[in-house]
Amino acid sequence: MNNIEEFYKSHGKKVYFFLLSFVHNEDLAQDLTQETFFQAMKTINNYRGDCKPSVWLCQIAKHIWYKYLKDNNKVECISIEQIYKNIPDSYDIDSQIIRKEDKIEFYKKLQKLDTSMKEVVYLRISSDLSFAEIGEIMGQSENWARVTFYRAKKKLMEAIYK
Repeated sequence: MNNIEEFYKSHGKKVYFFLLSFVHNEDLAQDLTQETFFQAMKTINNYRGDCKPSVWLCQIAKHIWYKYLKDNNKVECISIEQIYKNIPDSYDIDSQIIRKEDKIEFYKKLQKLDTSMKEVVYLRISSDLSFAEIGEIMGQSENWARVTFYRAKKKLMEAIYK
């Protein structure tokens, strides 16, 4: 990590798309990505190397995004169409839930979940992250991410079929 430019080239795109999956605004995602790398370079000595650099950067990016929301008194607003276009067809949650109800109802039900469940589902379906990466971003274990995703999916299914 001696060369900042190489570090940015190798991880910048992943951080940018991670942030874009939350903000759905290319300019804002670029600004937050730059802030992420600025903060990362300021605290590079704190990086212990116990996770991939991209996961460490996504953790920083997530906190910068939360700070942006708090500082700007913004509620987490995400266009359903923008999220839905990023959902891979291969996810079981997509095929089972979206077929039963339209996507608007799915996201209304998703918003009723607690914050950690909602965030795990968003990270899984919109950022295409593994459970290990989600666990690292959330400061939890891979197993925690799997269980949280499973429980969220179960609650969504119950809400749809009741």
